[in-house]
Amino acid sequence: MTSVTRRQLLSLGLGTAAVGMLAGCATPGTTSVNAQPVIAPAAAGEKITLTYWAWLKNLQKVADIWNAKNPNVQVEAVWIPGGNDGGYQKMYSALAAGGGPDLAQVEMRTIPEFMLVNGLVDLSRYGADKHAEKFDTTLWDQVSFTGGVYGIPQDSGPMGTFYQPALYETVGGTPPATWDEWAELAKELRGQDIYLECFPISDASPFCAFATQAGAQWLTPGDDGWIINMTDEATLKVARFFDKAIDNDLVTTSYTPYSPAWYAAAAEGKLAAVTSASWGDALVQSVAGGEGKWKVSAMPTWGDSGFGSSYLGGSTAAVLANSAHPKEALEFAVWMCTDHEAIDALIEHCGIGWSPAADYIGAARKEPSEFFSGQNYNEEVFVPATKQQNPDWSWWPVTQQSFNILSDGFRRKASGGTLVDAVAYAEKEIIEAFRHKGLSIRKEQA
Repeated sequence: MTSVTRRQLLSLGLGTAAVGMLAGCATPGTTSVNAQPVIAPAAAGEKITLTYWAWLKNLQKVADIWNAKNPNVQVEAVWIPGGNDGGYQKMYSALAAGGGPDLAQVEMRTIPEFMLVNGLVDLSRYGADKHAEKFDTTLWDQVSFTGGVYGIPQDSGPMGTFYQPALYETVGGTPPATWDEWAELAKELRGQDIYLECFPISDASPFCAFATQAGAQWLTPGDDGWIINMTDEATLKVARFFDKAIDNDLVTTSYTPYSPAWYAAAAEGKLAAVTSASWGDALVQSVAGGEGKWKVSAMPTWGDSGFGSSYLGGSTAAVLANSAHPKEALEFAVWMCTDHEAIDALIEHCGIGWSPAADYIGAARKEPSEFFSGQNYNEEVFVPATKQQNPDWSWWPVTQQSFNILSDGFRRKASGGTLVDAVAYAEKEIIEAFRHKGLSIRKEQA
């Protein structure tokens, strides 16, 4: 991942008003907590309570394991709505009011937005770097910026393909190794009135993941601001590919993965697969009558270029700026995300995504799955996938707005537009969005 400083995030000349507009509420503060003296840990024997806001269900059951072992540092988990469903606004409001929790669940792609409003503690000031080797390198890079660490990786979504072997076998097909082979299989399946997959035109996240796999780097930080390049050959290759797939009716755009219509098609044998993140396993297991009818394969690759896999989703345990106990919050976050007992509890009680720990995926994920045809798919597919991801991808400020812009462009596909045009349009609109918020940005020259 390309390193970026907060100065680069802010760019030259970004004022307080622009920071406030970015957050969508009153700015939490113009002075970074990271420019202030390090906060001393609690005194020996002093009892403190840390609060953690997250949208993970039953997180208190995990915290209680810690609490039993650390009587002087108790953790209280508070459920909040998902980030874009109100959770982030709640965090911004609390920060602006001078309060908020010690820890909060923040998606990796949202870290730069919180950095812009001075909302996060630089955990390197409290010893985070010494824990780096405990985590997957790619995920650690996603929270690391020059001179700082702004969140502890909590979960992620390495990608693979969930598929129904019996449907592949109707045309003598096997899991495609490349996207070109995927297109050939999709064409054969259409002859059986089966779609290989659906392509969501209302959600740009999967397209972003495919472009990342192809080697795209949409935004990178420079010394004088941000550099954008969404019309690079990697991205356009992916856009052209799916334009053609949609035009040739190889995929359906009439529903999105894991929607009611998707479940109905999958259960009826009208949809053969979904290329998705590891956390998709729990969702696929909700397909009626699906037990023993599904397996998992590596996602197709873009041939001789790009990477073996990609990632979709991922969140962190971040320490918010108003925490009075950042060192203790860091220690809990590292324990929660790397301790074997904690990881097993997160899987059991919270349905957490892929573990970021370098040495442990969770006991439950080492076992064969009856639903997935007795396959030990986590170790066979997703462990290798974590080592085959694009390490140079960088998230940027206003990521969610950027995704909304791209999704709006994709919807025009239904009325004759193209994904290629949507990407080019989105690039121009994102440049304007950056400038509107006082951020310096320029188009990379060919």
